[in-house]
Amino acid sequence: MFIGRETELKFLNDKYSENGGQLIVLYGRRRVGKTETLREFCKGKPHVFFSCTQTTDPVQLRNFSARVLREDIPAKSYITEFTDWERAFRAVRELPYGDRKKLLVIDEFPYMCRGNKSIPSILQNLWDAELRDANVMIILCGSAMSFIEKELLAEKNPLYGRATGIYKMKEMGFYDAAKFFPDYSDRDKVLAYAVLGGIPHYLRQWNPGLSIDENIKRNILTKGCILYSEVEFLLHQELRETPIYNSIIEAVALGNTKLNDISQKSLVEDTSKTSVYLKNLIELGIVEREFSVDAKTKEQANSGRGAYRLTDNFFRFWYAFGFANFSQLEDGDVDGVCEYVVKPALHKFASFTFEDICREFVREMQKKNELPFRYAKMGRWFGKTTVRDEKAASGLRTAETEIDILCIDRGAKEYLVGECKFKGVPFSYSEYCDTVAKLSPLKEKAKFHYALFSENGFDKKIIDHASENKTQLYTLNQIVHYA
Repeated sequence: MFIGRETELKFLNDKYSENGGQLIVLYGRRRVGKTETLREFCKGKPHVFFSCTQTTDPVQLRNFSARVLREDIPAKSYITEFTDWERAFRAVRELPYGDRKKLLVIDEFPYMCRGNKSIPSILQNLWDAELRDANVMIILCGSAMSFIEKELLAEKNPLYGRATGIYKMKEMGFYDAAKFFPDYSDRDKVLAYAVLGGIPHYLRQWNPGLSIDENIKRNILTKGCILYSEVEFLLHQELRETPIYNSIIEAVALGNTKLNDISQKSLVEDTSKTSVYLKNLIELGIVEREFSVDAKTKEQANSGRGAYRLTDNFFRFWYAFGFANFSQLEDGDVDGVCEYVVKPALHKFASFTFEDICREFVREMQKKNELPFRYAKMGRWFGKTTVRDEKAASGLRTAETEIDILCIDRGAKEYLVGECKFKGVPFSYSEYCDTVAKLSPLKEKAKFHYALFSENGFDKKIIDHASENKTQLYTLNQIVHYA
């Protein structure tokens, strides 16, 4: 059963309904669900779907010819293979689909280009001369994000400016991912998402009829299951020097977010080399470089600034629990690793993911105009701010701290400060006071709103105080069932 991707399908269907030729580029990291989404889009539509392989150009042309010539086109009666790519691509106009759009999907298009570097130029010339005004829709799909962004779509490249639609697919958000385990409790939905993230291929390995612990043991930690070797397979497929990348990803997964710390932990002494490795991981969609939501352009240009984090929840889980205990897992001690390593730490591990879920919740609220103002940017904030300290004369002191969610309007006149707590006890009043104390110097210049997000509710003092001060309180049930 196909789940989610309503936005992507709407985009493709809207393009399909438009007049004239459509040249769509759809891309994203491996396993994100591009092929499944395209096949779902093609259902009920006459189409040619061709999946490229890593092979020579003559073999690719032969395979493409065989797929197109299965359709009832005039050329079918007198040839068994196209002599060149120009004739092969031009055949899309002859597809016998009547008044309906002639739909051609080329999956893993970069493989085709690697076999023949002139293909983008051939397609560009044909598009400009014939196809742009024809009733055709060509979708070029690929996982090699760097190739697509830097070579296919970049300025001075043949297809630059030709695409009528460019869509970068990302992993599913929490609300779509949670549909894979509809009968789980609210808490378990968060835990499962913290383990698997929003990659459909990973989510399909999960058995929603089993508990979190059983799924982790059977479908992640047991040698021979799909996810046990997934990370190693993907890295070997995309990168060289996998031992170094393993060390760097592990360092980030274990909480080292600064460039120097990652270099030291991974034993890559030259930070400039570490920076290159991290850049490659960013291009693969595995790592991101995060800045405080109010960071200026100059700060973001500084290669030594920013915090690195894993964007892929499953990678983060594997390096925290699987990779770190690989010897025991290879020996078959699955129950021991799960019982003594994973279970005691899983709830705390999921607290970081809970912040991401709360940010997704806030984005959904903005779409429905349910926030006190419309924010222009939202993210985490980190820097120096005021915190409570009973030992200080004033009761306050300046310290490095973070704000889980900070929304800022376009004129920086209104702020929404959000704090997220995923733990086994209610959000306490003292924690609420700490939240209110943050960014206090800005309160004379801007209007502040507060929102608290909690797995286990709020103590009575917060509830009483919030009703008087219009602080918004959101429970796990409200968050999980919002969309």
